[in-house]
Amino acid sequence: MAGWQERHRLVSSQTIAGPGMTTPRVLFWHRRDLRLADNLGLAAAAEISPALTGVYVLDPNVIDPPEQLPPMAPARLWFLIESLIELQQRWREAGSRLLILEGDPVAVLPQLAEQIGAESVVWNRDVEPYARERDRQVAKRLQADGRTVVVDWDQLLIAPELLKTGAGDPYRVYGPFLRNWRGQVQAKPPICVEAPSDLLDLEQGVVPDTAPLDVLLGSHGFQGSEICPCRPGESAALQQLRSFCDGALFGYEPDRNFPGVVGTSYLSAALSVGTLSPRQAWCAALEAREQARSDEQRHAIGVWEQELGWREFYQQALFHFPELADGPYREQWRRFPWENNTDWFERWKEGQTGMPIIDAAMRQLNQSGWMHNRCRMIVASFLVKDLICDWRWGERAFMELEVDGDLAANNGGWQWSASSGMDPKPLRIFNPATQASKFDADGDYIRRWLPELRHVSSRDLISGEIGALERRGYPEPLVEHKRQQAQFKALYATIRG
Repeated sequence: MAGWQERHRLVSSQTIAGPGMTTPRVLFWHRRDLRLADNLGLAAAAEISPALTGVYVLDPNVIDPPEQLPPMAPARLWFLIESLIELQQRWREAGSRLLILEGDPVAVLPQLAEQIGAESVVWNRDVEPYARERDRQVAKRLQADGRTVVVDWDQLLIAPELLKTGAGDPYRVYGPFLRNWRGQVQAKPPICVEAPSDLLDLEQGVVPDTAPLDVLLGSHGFQGSEICPCRPGESAALQQLRSFCDGALFGYEPDRNFPGVVGTSYLSAALSVGTLSPRQAWCAALEAREQARSDEQRHAIGVWEQELGWREFYQQALFHFPELADGPYREQWRRFPWENNTDWFERWKEGQTGMPIIDAAMRQLNQSGWMHNRCRMIVASFLVKDLICDWRWGERAFMELEVDGDLAANNGGWQWSASSGMDPKPLRIFNPATQASKFDADGDYIRRWLPELRHVSSRDLISGEIGALERRGYPEPLVEHKRQQAQFKALYATIRG
């Protein structure tokens, strides 16, 4: 980070323009922080000068990436554009404006800074490899023009540099990471900063043309906006957080495990694009803890806090080990002899495997853009350890469909399911029927997403052993779990050494 000024260093040395002096103009670059409230980088920019302009750049490498990378999910593009529309309105209400530009940020941002006369450009840091390299190039160009670059951590409760083992290394195992992370958060509880107000608008005639968000909104192609449980925009995120903390949070454990129960927060997309900050989530949990009336409720809140810890563990793992984005953490998994039956994979992706709990989950994802976390683990295990397909196929498929697609979380989850990641347990295999019997015993979730099987008994829905007459066009199971489990273990034995 050489040459970049951290927020506290710049803010402490800034001076306010006096009589006869020109107010310095600052440009704030939104990325994964699509909100005004509790935005640390934005708050720092407002401290530098009230003459503040916002910008979001529709980066083609993110919106329409090269073929070797998964395309942005239609659901995620919908969520992004809707959130930007609200964010633009919030900038107008604060007295300034948010520009939406298209192009390569390495070229667009220095040009914009020159057009509006911005002396400083501020943004929040990212953990993803592409974003980090892009940010280095943007900073280099801006600094070559004599502009100040200010960066801050916003998407994490604890900065990656502050979480190391006793030997000074990054954490590779969640348990020790969680103890250190939680200890630091509790020792210095996060404080949410207010949204800036009374900003100064741009002079007329100096702004470039803004990308038409309404055109993009009409082209995202997502058909499930009415049933997607993740709601776009800062206002909706805060409303969902309040609703969750007033109700479902107190029963989060065990309700979070049952896909047919409204027991989760549905805030994964908000945290991914930053319409909600992790500090807001943590502070809401602390407030709920004060209202808890039993040890069970306090335990449930603690489990949700642990889930926030999982989010940060995967984010920080990708920061310290960017090679995770390209393949398995455990080297021997590069030698695994995947069978990779493309027909099986496509039927898995479409929810046509003949295993009801798998198909219900995949249809939920295809139709709503979101899937319950318990189901994500079940379908991932099924693809990797029943169908014996490379986990990276599933990782890409999820990113093509998820409203909450996040490289760090998605990669971490798939490597956990495949046993190729940092989890110390060498092998984990989920039996779909057993999982369904534990977490959808009455078949309510399966019936919701597989309406053609609503007439089938719960016992047969869970086991997948549905008679030919009752199938009514529903496919027979692709594979038999017990046989595939044995086959997978035999293949796994070839790489164990």
